[in-house]
Amino acid sequence: MAFFIFSFLDDRWDTYTGAYMGKDWANIEYLFKLYSVEEPKVILYILKLYEGLIVEYRAKKAEQKRKAEERKQKASGGGKQYTHNIKG
Repeated sequence: MAFFIFSFLDDRWDTYTGAYMGKDWANIEYLFKLYSVEEPKVILYILKLYEGLIVEYRAKKAEQKRKAEERKQKASGGGKQYTHNIKG
């Protein structure tokens, strides 16, 4: 039941960095009532644990992607290169 309800919650993303921020919990009470959840405290606990795992996983993936892009940029010499014309 917890994973079923989890799929109905909207994702929240940081608009500046594109980082995953977790779920929007505004509708959780409505979903509990709609699906007649008998033990909402237990289900909520499981949901929050799972959300923590998802946030951590996505943060690690984003960091790996960022580091891979940095390595790629360094390997291609993508950094700023300055040229100076010196006469003398």
